[in-house]
Order: sequence, then C-alpha cells, then structure tokens
Amino acid sequence: MNSFKEVYEAVVDYCSKQGVGDMARNLWLTTLEPARLEGNIAVFYCPNDFHKNIIMSNYHKILCEAFEQIVGFPVELKLIVTDDSLSDAESPELDPESFDALHSDLSEAYENSNYPYTFETFIVGSSNRFAYAACTSVARGDNADNTYNPLFIYGDSGLGKTHLIHAISHEMKKRNPDLNIIYVTGETFTNELIEAIQQKKQPEFHQKYRSADVLLVDDVQFISGRESTQEEFFHTFNILHNARKQIVLTSDRPPKDIKILEDRIRSRFESGLITDVALPDFETRVAIVRRKAELLDLQIPDEVAEFIANHLKSNIRQLEGAVKRLLALKQLAGSPPSIQMAQTVIRDILTDEQPTPVTVEHIISEVANVYGVTPEDLRSKKRSQQISNARKVAIYLVKNITQMSLAAIGEEFGGRDHSTIVYAIQSVQGAMKKDAQMRDIIENITKTIREGFGK
Repeated sequence: MNSFKEVYEAVVDYCSKQGVGDMARNLWLTTLEPARLEGNIAVFYCPNDFHKNIIMSNYHKILCEAFEQIVGFPVELKLIVTDDSLSDAESPELDPESFDALHSDLSEAYENSNYPYTFETFIVGSSNRFAYAACTSVARGDNADNTYNPLFIYGDSGLGKTHLIHAISHEMKKRNPDLNIIYVTGETFTNELIEAIQQKKQPEFHQKYRSADVLLVDDVQFISGRESTQEEFFHTFNILHNARKQIVLTSDRPPKDIKILEDRIRSRFESGLITDVALPDFETRVAIVRRKAELLDLQIPDEVAEFIANHLKSNIRQLEGAVKRLLALKQLAGSPPSIQMAQTVIRDILTDEQPTPVTVEHIISEVANVYGVTPEDLRSKKRSQQISNARKVAIYLVKNITQMSLAAIGEEFGGRDHSTIVYAIQSVQGAMKKDAQMRDIIENITKTIREGFGK
C-alpha cells in the first residue's frame, strides 16, 4: 500500500467485515481524516470532541484490531480535533439519509407494540387531570345517570386526546369483551358514508354505527360543513343517546368554535360533559419523556429528560418523537443518551415555525451585556454588588424562560445550591413588585431575548 490513506481504507473494510454497519461506517469511520502513521501511532483529524468521544468509546478496539491485521503490528490511535470552536456542549451534523432511514425503521418497529394507548401509559398532570378523570369514569361505567354522555374532549393536536379515547376502548373491552365498541375518525365516517351512498349500502352503514354499544369519534370537527354527513351523524347520535349508549367525541376546539356546524348538532355536543386537554407543564413533560423512554427500554439520564422537556413544549408527539430519535441515535452511535444527542434530535424536530430554543448561554450573555459584566463573572464566586445583582437577574430569567429545575440552574451558575437559587429568584420577584425600573429592565431583557429567537 502506497499511502496511509490506503491503509485506512483497508482498515475500514476490515471493520465492515467484522460487523460494523454501513450507517456507523459512513457516519463515524469514513469521516475520520487520515493524517499519518508515526511509528505505531495512527494520527487522524476528526471534526469535534463529540465525534472523537464516539470513536474512542465505541470503535477504538475494532480499529486497533484492524490496524494490527493490516500492517502486522499493534497500533494506537491519536485523534486531533480540527474544529476548536465546537465545544463539548455542541453536537455534529448527522448524515440525514442514514439517520432518517434508521429512525424510520425504529419508529415503525415501536409504533404499535411499544406505545399501547391505555390509562396505565397515560401521564397525568395539571393540564389533563380532569379529562383523565372523566375518561376513567366513563370507562369504568360510572356514568349511570348519563351525565357524561356525550363526553366531549377538545384540545390542540398532539396533546393526548386520541390516547384517552383509545384508553376508554381498551378499558371497556377489558371489563366487558362482548361490548360492540366502534372507533372512527370524523374523516373516515364521512368517507364511509359517501361510499355507502354511491354503492347504495346505506342500510349496512346504519347497522354498523347505530348498533354500537359505545361510539368513539376522533376529530369530530371534520364533519362540519358537510350537510349529508351532519344529517347522518345527527340521527346516529340521537338513536344511540336515546338508547343510553355511551358516546365519546374529540375535537381540536370546543363545540361553540366549530364553524359551519348545525345548531342542532352543536347543542347535542354540549348536552353532556365538555373537558379540555392543554399544553403539559414542565413536570408533566419530563414524566412523559421518562415514560416513553421506559416503554422503549431506553435508559435516559435525568438531565437529558429535563433538557428535552425544556425545549419541546408544543405537544406530546414531539416528546415521543424525540425519545424515538434518541433511541435511533443511541443505536447508531453505540453510546448512552447525552445532552449532545438530545440537542441533535431537538434540532431535527423543531420546524421553521418553531425557532431554535433560547439557551442558558444566550440568557447569561444578554444579562451580562446589560449589566456590563462577563458571563464568566455570573458563574463565578465574585460577590461585588454589580455582579451579584446581574447574577440574580440571570437566574430569575433562566427559570422564567426555560423552566429548568432549580438543581439544573444551580449547576449552570457554578454549582450553587438549591437555597441560593430560590433566594435569587425570590429576591428579583420582590424587587420587581417594588421597583418599576427593575421591572422595566427585566421586561426589556426578556423581550430582547425572545425577539432574538422568534419567540
């Protein structure tokens, strides 16, 4: 072999034959840049510390074995990071096609078997507690007086409505396997009706839905504006309701806000119990991340769960997607989940409508700039009045904007303890109530930070 590059190509081929997959090969091994062989030391350039750590943690042994097989003597690895500007807190860009292929396979594999929509797998928090209680009551048959009929659950997409409605079905079937439970979406109901009319099979359509013991309709708002569908649904609803059969409906908005909906149907929707599911708070989001990870048999550190929960706030599907992608990256990298990995999956999930989340570093930098100190000062043990005041403001803003835990905030500010963080937050809150100028400073800094990141 004429060059070290050719030697390394042979080494990579050896690794592939020993079981290193194509994705791992393309993502980690072939992105190393061969530099030179100094005696028994193979020197490479790699893009960043994250990449270096993955290689040394997961591929060091196989690479050394390969080198010995190719060159005939033991070789040690030396990896030189070429991008000094990329810190350990940052993560590398992954090959999109390779990563998406693995993620797609994993998502398909875990979609049905690992996320059963039951009450046991539903995470209850302040944002959904009443809806959960109403659903469990209906599922247990505690609705003898028909008060919860229909049960109408509304909320934005991805907040757990479909989970709850399936959980009702699962629990009812468990208690009474003979129940005729029909689950349908508003769109499917409409399409089936159109097909029944075209094929002159309305009697079969009527028999299917009007013989239900329990009718569960997801995204019922879809029937609005469709005259024939509303007519059919009105009669189906009345027949079932008069027979005291349970009806559960979900929608992305309350009945009063569903446009082009006949008043007679709206009044039926409003005749039972209406409850909403809202955006989950931080604690609930953390619990969701942990539960999803548990269902995938993924060990996830507390700081990683909190990091994901801090940055994905729009809906539960994002949190679930983050955990699945974290599992995919773990499979790909061969190393445990870390903050760096979490940053990678979050960046992938966030859309153009959801700008990159504000980080602690951004907040500290902005506060330091306003108070004429440095970010290092805010993390240090310095106690001058100016630095102390700025530090309290930064701590308050980090809590207010990111909703991080007090322990995590303490770590960000030089390992300060819980009581110090609490004191700083309470101090700023008290000052804002008494001092209009202080309140204006806090509001201006907050506005600058949020506007800078499109919040």
